[in-house]
Amino acid sequence: MIEDVQGRTDTRQIPINRVGIKDLAYPLRIKNGAGEIQSTVASFSMYVNLPQNFKGTHMSRFLEILHATSEVCLETFPALLETVARRLESADAYVEASFPYFVSKAAPITGVRSLMDYRVTICGERKGAETSVLVRVVVPVTSLCPSSKDISQYGAHNQRSHVTITARVSGDIGIEDLIRIAESAASAELFGILKRADEKFVTEHAYDHPKFVEDLVRDVAMKLNAERRITAYSVEAENFESIHNHSAYALIEKPQS
Repeated sequence: MIEDVQGRTDTRQIPINRVGIKDLAYPLRIKNGAGEIQSTVASFSMYVNLPQNFKGTHMSRFLEILHATSEVCLETFPALLETVARRLESADAYVEASFPYFVSKAAPITGVRSLMDYRVTICGERKGAETSVLVRVVVPVTSLCPSSKDISQYGAHNQRSHVTITARVSGDIGIEDLIRIAESAASAELFGILKRADEKFVTEHAYDHPKFVEDLVRDVAMKLNAERRITAYSVEAENFESIHNHSAYALIEKPQS
């Protein structure tokens, strides 16, 4: 028999809040809202709490759990947390998976299809019998300055912006739903491929829908407030200014009620 060193008694009487593995690159099969499977690569962080009387946790069990997990979606994340807590014999468990997520989009006029990538992070936490899941999406969009449009004789400065939604979800809301909320509130959305007719449409659409960074977060917040499957959220907007050497930033938070 080989001794389980991690199972030895620790005499320092100090519990550890989180212990486990961090930033493990691992293949991931993620299910989208339509039930389709997308293969990607995620950066996983997985932790449990460690009572004061145990010397260490069993790190290999985290990887065994990942190896046995065929696919992940928002609905299956609570079951993953329960498995981690049970296998590691812990009251609390925390799992975070961050990965590129691809959506096939059609150009607005020609219909040419291309892939857009978004950064998605799913954060799950289990504390005793309580489980919560947060999903974070970083959505690149276009914003056009209303002031620049009003004061300029022709043209207006615009820039690429990032809208970040972090939402506590319930029900069957999908990643694409959050992406669409962010894109629909922007001056214009982004596409992988645009032909000349598409480019004309997108630039004119942005000109007709100018947004300050404050407008952007407020318009996203209004859409999130109307979504019953979202129980709490934060929305951030960062405009990477084209005529300044700094970004413009705004944040709105709605806590759990």
